Amino acid sequence: MRKWIEMRSFEAFDTRGYRTVAAREGYDRWAATYEDTVEDSMDLALLARLEVDWADVGAAADLGCGTGRTGRWLAGRGVGEIDGVDLSPGMLETARARGVYRSLREAEVAGTGLDSAAYDLVVSCLVDEHLADIRPLYEEAARLAVPGARFALVGFHPHFIIASGMPTHFDDAESGEAVAIETHVHLLSDHVAAGLGAGLKLAALHERVVDDEFLALKPKWERFRGHPISFAFLWSRTP
Repeated sequence: MRKWIEMRSFEAFDTRGYRTVAAREGYDRWAATYEDTVEDSMDLALLARLEVDWADVGAAADLGCGTGRTGRWLAGRGVGEIDGVDLSPGMLETARARGVYRSLREAEVAGTGLDSAAYDLVVSCLVDEHLADIRPLYEEAARLAVPGARFALVGFHPHFIIASGMPTHFDDAESGEAVAIETHVHLLSDHVAAGLGAGLKLAALHERVVDDEFLALKPKWERFRGHPISFAFLWSRTP
């Protein structure tokens, strides 16, 4: 299964040419304004479309938890115990202030240090585009999940990344400079190969397009009307 995944560099599609930094540095610098930038309509709205009985989830692992937006959303739907992992101390500080996590730790999403077979749900939102290889993320999710558990992965759609030529980026709070965070392109077929290769079973796939609701939040994106902007995979851990 591994040989089916081709690595694609975003440099071939980049139309912005922003100075690029690694994910840890970028999210540390973005942490103070992240909540003002990322819209729930991009990722959390897709989580809501997944057929998961959230209130029946005993323990969840939030990989790449960032400022805790996903953790807050999960807690609001009855998820009892949530452990978060992120590589940015700045983002973790904000997540900790929310008070919804059982534990938080600084670690890579592909090497969390969390206990094996300990979670009914594993979630990862807006993370995969920062990974050169997504297979270790899927393998880690499979390791953490109990048999029958779900893995929900929401991402920045590769079609939009390519069509817009726009990396994940933020405006530096001090200089005002637009700074890109290292971005990679993973096709949906790459995700399918990675998930199946990790022993997971595909349960659902949803895609979010740029529509009237989204354009009300991002009116400058009118030229992208109808383009897919994000996606959500739901996987299950086979017994």
